[in-house]
Amino acid sequence: MTDTAAQGQPRIEVSTCVLLHDLGVRRDGDEWIVGRMATRTFVALPAAGARAVELLGEGLSVARTAEALRDETGEELDIADFVRDLAALGFVARIGDSAVPDAEAPRASLPWLRPHQVRYALHPALPVLVGALLLTAVAVLIRRPDLLPGYRDLLWSRHGSLVLLTGAAIGWALLFAHELAHLVTARAAGVPGRIRLGTRLQFLVMQTDISGIELAPRRHRLTAYLAGIALDLSVASVLMLVLAATDTGTTAHRVLAAALLLALMPLPFQCMVFTRTDLYFVLQDLTGCRNLYGDGLAHARYAFRRALRGKAYATDPSTRLPPHERRAVRAYSVVLVVGTVACLAFLAAVTLPADITLLARAARGLGPGHGLAGNADAAAVLVTLGGINVLWLVTWWRNRRRA
Repeated sequence: MTDTAAQGQPRIEVSTCVLLHDLGVRRDGDEWIVGRMATRTFVALPAAGARAVELLGEGLSVARTAEALRDETGEELDIADFVRDLAALGFVARIGDSAVPDAEAPRASLPWLRPHQVRYALHPALPVLVGALLLTAVAVLIRRPDLLPGYRDLLWSRHGSLVLLTGAAIGWALLFAHELAHLVTARAAGVPGRIRLGTRLQFLVMQTDISGIELAPRRHRLTAYLAGIALDLSVASVLMLVLAATDTGTTAHRVLAAALLLALMPLPFQCMVFTRTDLYFVLQDLTGCRNLYGDGLAHARYAFRRALRGKAYATDPSTRLPPHERRAVRAYSVVLVVGTVACLAFLAAVTLPADITLLARAARGLGPGHGLAGNADAAAVLVTLGGINVLWLVTWWRNRRRA
């Protein structure tokens, strides 16, 4: 008896044995997370699926695996079809005597960084140190409320070009440090990780893919998700302490105040969970949802189309989810719609008009009649502001094509 071979795969017979790649497994409630770290591919399987993976990994044939599962569960399972699914995920190295073509593994950022070199990032004492540093900074701020920075602190120089260039340099440095914190923490948990540019609605962001952290214990997962915010707070706390020791009115004091504000500015953005920020992944983990954003978006689309077409339209995709996920997804879909509409409205009403005005003024500020300083300021605005917008477009298009 044989099973028809899938396209591009060796034929699977009842006597066929398979060789699996090195897979990680973690129990998660009633399901099991199974994945391959090398390719960053992970799936949630029921207990029978995880058991089938275990039996196949022990060298049992398709028939013997099906027989063992029938004895344990009382159900007839199509193990040949299951093997094809595993092969499509890249989990199977060989089917019988035939090798299964393997996809190229994604590149990791800073591959020379080894888990044992950054193991301290997962030490339980580290959050305590971050908390102590933050409390010290808050205590200083309570005693010196005048140190709390405002938007005017960003305008620390009368030269707009200098403000833009230093702001961009400090902002991107802090952003890279934020993502590096994610990478280091994930690497400590044995996850490769990769830093790259991305877009979140109208925002150009730097993001770290830490796929594989799903296999780590919850404390390690939450530490990896919150590492960037912890670093931002730590940097802001240190800047507050240094600012308190610096004479008011000096250039150093003004620059430190600007840097402090730049370190604090990303924190409100993290609350925008509808753009899949760090706190989104914390929320997804704590609610036990597999794909909070994707399921929330699907439910929002269903609700919108149902409102347009009436009650007879399709079936709510959230009904297939377990009750606890269904409640979280439906609540998140409201946040997703309201937040997205608010962000796009702000883009249309404020951000785009401001950017166009600044770019137009900069373009008019170029020319022989504006002097060296005027031309330098105009060029800095065009390069900095225009460059960010062009980079957003390029990143959005590249990621769209990749998706």
